[in-house]
Amino acid sequence: MQAMASGLCASCSRVLKELSAHLRRVCREFEQKIRDVLRELSQCTCFRNTPERSFPRRTTQELPSLHLLYDDETQLLSQEGLRALNRLAASENADLQMTAAMYYLHLSHHLKSPLPDAFVEPVLALLLSTDLDVLKNISLSLVNLLVKNNVCKELVVEMGMLVPILELFQTGDATAQCHSCACVVMLASSESNRDAIMVDGIIPLLALAKSYDPQVQQNATWALLHLTQSDWSTRILCQAGGVPVLVLLLQSSDSEVQFCSCTALRNIAATQEHHPKLLSMGGHYLLKSLLTLTSSSVQKNSAQACRCLKTLSKNVLIQEQLMELDCVLPLKALLKTSSAAWTEPAVTLLSTLSAHPPNNDFLVGEGLLDDIGQLLHHHRSSSAIITHSCVIITNLCSSCMGRQAAMESLCLSGLLWALLCPALSDDTLLHVTSCLRRLMTWDALRSNLSATITAEVVSGLVKLSGQIQNPLLSYNCAAIMSKLEMTEEIIRLLRPHYVTMSDYLLVFLKKKDVKFQQLSIVTIFNLKKDGDFSSLLANTELEIALRKVHAQTEQTRRLLQMIQPLSPSSVNP
Repeated sequence: MQAMASGLCASCSRVLKELSAHLRRVCREFEQKIRDVLRELSQCTCFRNTPERSFPRRTTQELPSLHLLYDDETQLLSQEGLRALNRLAASENADLQMTAAMYYLHLSHHLKSPLPDAFVEPVLALLLSTDLDVLKNISLSLVNLLVKNNVCKELVVEMGMLVPILELFQTGDATAQCHSCACVVMLASSESNRDAIMVDGIIPLLALAKSYDPQVQQNATWALLHLTQSDWSTRILCQAGGVPVLVLLLQSSDSEVQFCSCTALRNIAATQEHHPKLLSMGGHYLLKSLLTLTSSSVQKNSAQACRCLKTLSKNVLIQEQLMELDCVLPLKALLKTSSAAWTEPAVTLLSTLSAHPPNNDFLVGEGLLDDIGQLLHHHRSSSAIITHSCVIITNLCSSCMGRQAAMESLCLSGLLWALLCPALSDDTLLHVTSCLRRLMTWDALRSNLSATITAEVVSGLVKLSGQIQNPLLSYNCAAIMSKLEMTEEIIRLLRPHYVTMSDYLLVFLKKKDVKFQQLSIVTIFNLKKDGDFSSLLANTELEIALRKVHAQTEQTRRLLQMIQPLSPSSVNP
């Protein structure tokens, strides 16, 4: 309230401060009243009248030390409290067990440091209780402690808690089952625990995953997901019949269950030996379910379905089945969304499909290049989208039909547009320039690019050509420049950059890598079509270096003439 009052007048500030002080006083009085009531109740004979004749009277006298108002860890973890907890947990009286369970629940909310091993032992005794309410409270306490890493996961299993935790599956109580599943999820996150969980828990988990209770089903699916994070447990899960269950869960009405099952299937699909099981359900059931999920209104589910399909698409047979199911239509729909989180997984999957040549004519016929051109104009800042778009364009332009479609689309202007994006990394620019360099090898596309290039793009290419610290990017940009058709318009755009271009061409000529020397020579030959460049070149260091390379090449040619030409068999034994 003091913070609120800081922007108010003096009068309002005073009133709020008085109210704040009054509330603090009331809260302290209320807290003290609760302490007094609990202390009075604990001393009443009602708490002493227990059928357990052998239960020490002292334990009931220690109940005040276990009330739930302690937040200080020193008090919570006292030796006196530990002795009382051991006695209460070992009792056969459900009320006394509940006192201990509630103490652990309070402890799980306030503890910030690791729970001492001695305090873990009573938890096992409480997990063996026959009272369902005790079980629900102590299992929730254990979940909280595991989530906050207050308890060592390996210690929980070593102490034998896994079996009673798994037995909670059989209670039929949704809350107890949820807590049990959550415990299994946390314990399964430890690699050393997964073997024990697989042996005793896989069948109950699969049964709970088919529960009609949404929360139980959700927790069970989470647990199954964690079991797909190691090769060994994934193999056992598949052998136990986990794949059909996970595939059916893709149809769940719960979006979290859909996401977890889809992620688990993606993990399974990463290992090709599991593909036969994944495809064993007839009628392409898995692929149809995943394609349906790509159209989900829940963004993360749609994206995860695309990622799962991409993982599966490493298998050429699955690619063919996907094409038969007309997978392109829903994926193209995702390309038109404004969110990169939806678009990126779809374009990534399409780039995988375009890498398989038999798919390319169909992808071109479906107008994919039109969508990719639009994509490049609307998602200039997404490195992943641009990178995979470049892969698709390069793959689809390997055919005449693809090159024609590229010219009729916005792909070429989109690639040039991407070059101007200041946010792109050198790695992304490398993909863009590699794609453009590839397109410049085809006459029709070279003419088209030469006609659409702008002054801004030329400036960008010249600047990148001089980035010697990134030789491949520099080479790509210079190679694009070397293939431009020297029309009047191109000459007009290049003239302001002749001096800068001469600088990087000189660097290329001095490189030992013949590839750079040859590119420099080709570029100089192209630029000399303009008389202004020829005049600028005269008597410069670049011309001297060019003559030196020519002399060295001529000397090498004469030396080679002195020996008999080697036969192909002797050159390549």
